[in-house]
Amino acid sequence: MSSSRRASAPETPQRLNRAAWFATVAGMSGSLVGVGLARFAYTPLIPPLIEANWFSAADAVSLGAANFAGYLAGALLGRHVAMPFGNTNTLRALMLVATLAFFACAWPLSVSWFFVWRFLSGFSGGAIMVLVATTILPHVPRAQRGFVSGMVFCGLGLGIAASGTLIPQLLQFGLWTTWMGLGALSLGLTALAWFGWPKGAPAMPEIAPLAEHIERGRISLRFLYVQYAANALGIVAIIVLLVDYIARGLGLGASLGAGFWVIYGLAAIAGPVVSGYVSDRIGSGRAYGIALFAQTVAVAAIALSGNLIAIGIATAILGILTPGMVVLVLGRIHEILPDNHDGQHIAWGKATTVFALFQMLGGYFYAWIFARSQEDYTLIFLVAASAMAFALCVNLANAVREHFRDKPRKHAH
Repeated sequence: MSSSRRASAPETPQRLNRAAWFATVAGMSGSLVGVGLARFAYTPLIPPLIEANWFSAADAVSLGAANFAGYLAGALLGRHVAMPFGNTNTLRALMLVATLAFFACAWPLSVSWFFVWRFLSGFSGGAIMVLVATTILPHVPRAQRGFVSGMVFCGLGLGIAASGTLIPQLLQFGLWTTWMGLGALSLGLTALAWFGWPKGAPAMPEIAPLAEHIERGRISLRFLYVQYAANALGIVAIIVLLVDYIARGLGLGASLGAGFWVIYGLAAIAGPVVSGYVSDRIGSGRAYGIALFAQTVAVAAIALSGNLIAIGIATAILGILTPGMVVLVLGRIHEILPDNHDGQHIAWGKATTVFALFQMLGGYFYAWIFARSQEDYTLIFLVAASAMAFALCVNLANAVREHFRDKPRKHAH
């Protein structure tokens, strides 16, 4: 029955029209401002903030956590904030808030002042992540959604790369200039995206999915949420400690540590596009399983190998998959709930919230282990690899469950 429906469905255009391209650029700008810059640009700013006596070391770290807390709040409340105003107006406002936060941080009036603006920038990022894809993808031909998702979330990779390249250049002119420069860049990207967001609500499918299909999809989504939570626990260790591991753990110095972060960032730029391309070719489910396996091996290699070439390759793989996993999880949701825009929106919001929560918990958890293990990097990376391996096992268990669930139905036909 379902196959006949697909066969009789009208052909959708496979190429992106002008409006779809503008929406894609707007989405990429949104993810770059809200997450790429608002989160990752802060990491290389922590030492200068301490050295310039803007804040103590403890305060500087806690201000970094403020962004994570705001991100969680934004992921939880993003859909609700958008309901009265519409996604397009909300996304514009969120980019403005993130931009204003950069300018506000140019003045270190107090820890509380900084905390509020770091929290608001995190809130903007979390809400943008919930809203951006589900605002754009319904207006994109199905065959191009993986590619467009990759382009939208390319902003994450650009932010990671900028944190290792652009920020050091701006810091030569001082902290005030650096914050103002980030604000000016963010303002320019907000203006670029302003008229690119799609107008109007996405068209609803003519035939609503069967209740049975939705019910079966809920089980697969629960498996996916568990995997995404474990993935967050695994990847946050790399985000927080990779540079410090190279610099102090291996005794190779801060400059080489920064060099590895650049490798990570450059790979992250390509990550969403590569993941979206592979997803379009072999399906999000298969690509997602391969990505989980690659992440597990890469984190284990960093934990167990002192070889710089092996660590460099693992760093590049993780750089590709840190933002790339966002594209694959979103694609997996679309596979589980095809043609159900409302369901996809809700599921993506829940997935983003789960990731944000366990990313925040993981950051505090690793800090606790780090302090009590005499800075044992190997232990922390092995815990992270175990989290990745658990996500892989859950994914395999769900694949087996889906296989045996669908098998009787095939025989019945």
